[in-house]
Amino acid sequence: MKLFNNVISAMVVGIIFLVIVPLPTPILDFMFITNLTLSFVILLTTMYIREALEFSIFPSLLLLTTLFRLALNISSTRQILLNGGYAGEVIKTFGEFVIQGNVVVGLIIFLIIVLVQFLVITKGSERVAEVSARFTLDAMPGKQMAIDADLSSGLIDEQTARDRRSKIQREADFFGSMDGATKFVKGDAIMSLVATFINLIGGIIIGFVTGVGDFTTVMNIYSVATVGDGLMSQVPALLISVATGMIVTRSASENNLNEDVSTQFLSQPMVLIMAGLAMFMTIFIGFPKVQVTVMSALLILLGVFLLRTAPKPATEEGPAVTEEVTSETSYYRNIDNVYGLLKVDPISMEFGYSLIPLIDESSGGTFMDRVVMFRKQFATEMGLVFPSVRVKDSGLLNPNQYVINIKGEQVAMGEVLVDHYLGLIPDGGDNTVDGIDTIDPAFGIPARWISEDKRMKAELAGYTLIDASSVMITHLSEVIKAHAHELLSRQEVNNMLANLRKTSEAIVNDTIPNIVTVGTLQKVLCSLLREGVPIRDMETILDTLADYGAVVKDMDMLTEHVRQALKRTITHRFADSGQMKVISLDANIENKIMASVKKVENGSYLALEPKEIQEIITSTSREVDKIRDLVQTPIILTSPIVRLYFKRLLDQFSMRVTILSFNEIDTDIKIQALGNITLS
Repeated sequence: MKLFNNVISAMVVGIIFLVIVPLPTPILDFMFITNLTLSFVILLTTMYIREALEFSIFPSLLLLTTLFRLALNISSTRQILLNGGYAGEVIKTFGEFVIQGNVVVGLIIFLIIVLVQFLVITKGSERVAEVSARFTLDAMPGKQMAIDADLSSGLIDEQTARDRRSKIQREADFFGSMDGATKFVKGDAIMSLVATFINLIGGIIIGFVTGVGDFTTVMNIYSVATVGDGLMSQVPALLISVATGMIVTRSASENNLNEDVSTQFLSQPMVLIMAGLAMFMTIFIGFPKVQVTVMSALLILLGVFLLRTAPKPATEEGPAVTEEVTSETSYYRNIDNVYGLLKVDPISMEFGYSLIPLIDESSGGTFMDRVVMFRKQFATEMGLVFPSVRVKDSGLLNPNQYVINIKGEQVAMGEVLVDHYLGLIPDGGDNTVDGIDTIDPAFGIPARWISEDKRMKAELAGYTLIDASSVMITHLSEVIKAHAHELLSRQEVNNMLANLRKTSEAIVNDTIPNIVTVGTLQKVLCSLLREGVPIRDMETILDTLADYGAVVKDMDMLTEHVRQALKRTITHRFADSGQMKVISLDANIENKIMASVKKVENGSYLALEPKEIQEIITSTSREVDKIRDLVQTPIILTSPIVRLYFKRLLDQFSMRVTILSFNEIDTDIKIQALGNITLS
């Protein structure tokens, strides 16, 4: 096998030696036959492939065959000039067959073949290859973006995307190579004309010098050799040129050439019948009756046969509907196909028809590209790679509406105007810019839809303008952040562990599943994500679980230990410029909470009186409302032992606040208390 791998290299070296070393005429005959055979094989191969990349070695093969022909041309010229016009039986037979005793006719036929190859086939193939290379390179960015969009929407997996990207790169490389390789064929045609001139003129001169005979004898000898040698070079070159044209024009074909001709050329029977009738009419202007009648009859009979055998389209709705229902019933008769209906997409979006241009890549939509970039950003910030977002249009929505679904259920809805900007009204600024009043779907704040013609005026008035696509991606990002803990599946946890094993295999193997199971790890990670704590530092999380997992069985307490280990991450997440503005919790409330904690077998719970709960919630709401305008997300600071229970209490009333303990804040951070929650 290794010997076979080196055959091509040996052949290339051998071709180089053909230029220098004289060949005996029997070997030269064999080489000419090999060249002709190889050309036929290449031509037929290009006719049976479905796409150009199936024959990706063609540019290199084009160079080798051109070099082989030139080497044979030089060897045959040497024999013609040194051996009295004899360069083997192949050249002699070919020359005598074409000339048929008439030197002028033979030379004209040879010249026509060379010009057809050079001006028609080679020139056209060169132009097609050049345009294909240019268009393929220009289309690469769009194709890459389309692959990313399909990947982000879940239409394809990572491996398929990788294969499609590789194919695009190979196509660009192939057509770029073909653009240059066609120059070899062009140069070969020019060289054939030069070699023919040398053989004929040089042979005549040598014939007279050596006294071969009179002018007629010399012309007969060297014209036969010249035409035979030229044709044995040009016929394989013609086949290779046709093969070049075949392979660079396969871009719009899905089958091989034979299948395309049989399905497309014969797809219109009436065309054949009308062509047959038109040909029959030529009899009346003097065309040969027998030949025209035979051709017309063949076309008409073939057209009638195709018309009778063509499948008839359904003309009534009844049979078509019956067939569809029957086929659907047959499909779902297999119970395995019914299970396919049970799949639920983790994240999906539905759009009204007016919003489709924002999603469709072919219409210039950039929404899917922005989803891809947000996935990267979210993974960098939170350590979670959320699944693909599946998008589809919906006729049930208003044209400007969209819906965000988590695990098949609607969790958010919004409405945008494609040709408008969402303007966030500035505090204390100019509120006189005309627009359509609305509510920002992501944050629920008052806003206004501003038309394009009022954009400049709104910017000068201090409005923050957001385009429709950005409104939707912002809304989607907030929904994903709020539901990140629902998107962390056990499979994704396994993927994260597999990724961590590449750098910290020991901690993974020691902790999972010896100390904690994957299910326990998933619950801890979900608890962190639910409160907006990043889970990027998986090594620290596993280290903490390894330290406490064997002793602490309460999932909530285990999560508290992990939170304290991630205090640097939590601090950087919620602090601003080295400072954290918080609301403190009065010691009396903390004592009441701890006194009401009841321990049970599976954990613990709060047993506060309803009146006490109402007082705590009222006081908390009052303090939070005071600082809403000062901070984006209010933070309440408690002691470590109280944090968990106070968080559970506030969760019952859906208060959007962050609860931190003293042990979760880095010592370098300055804490500024903006308020204190007390019982009145």
